[in-house]
Amino acid sequence: MSGTGTPSTPIQGHDPAGLRSFAVQLRRMNNEFNRIAHDFAQSQGLHLTDVQALIAILDADSDPDAEGEPMTPGRLRKQLNLTSGAVTACVDRLEKAGHIRRVRATGDRRVVHLEYAEGARAVARDYFGPLARSTDAARGRFSPGELAVIARFLTELNRELALLRGNSG
Repeated sequence: MSGTGTPSTPIQGHDPAGLRSFAVQLRRMNNEFNRIAHDFAQSQGLHLTDVQALIAILDADSDPDAEGEPMTPGRLRKQLNLTSGAVTACVDRLEKAGHIRRVRATGDRRVVHLEYAEGARAVARDYFGPLARSTDAARGRFSPGELAVIARFLTELNRELALLRGNSG
């Protein structure tokens, strides 16, 4: 969409704000994030799905659709589109590796919440510190107004991707 609310048309050649340029840059960024996540998974003896689960658990309280609810195995299953057995195996691996812990809900002991373990935060902070510094360096090259637009774009793109995921299953 352009600023006028009408769909933008990719233009052949150099078009830094065109759809094709966006797609290329997003794919490149996604590939780099995947490489970093894969390297982290290998360093921790985890599967890539385990890293996706860790991110979901870490970000659970930031999910606007969850209304502040803690992450549960059922919610994780839906979010990652996994079977119950696959989620159980994933949660078992993460707990055994010390990245998460299962906590029984106080109101209903049958409900299990998944929490990011404090020790795992230090491991992640150490491993992802260079990524955080690179992100901060890139952010430093933009004004607060530009960053607000970028954040709004990423929010809208994530919303569209969630809608797409919801319509494909």
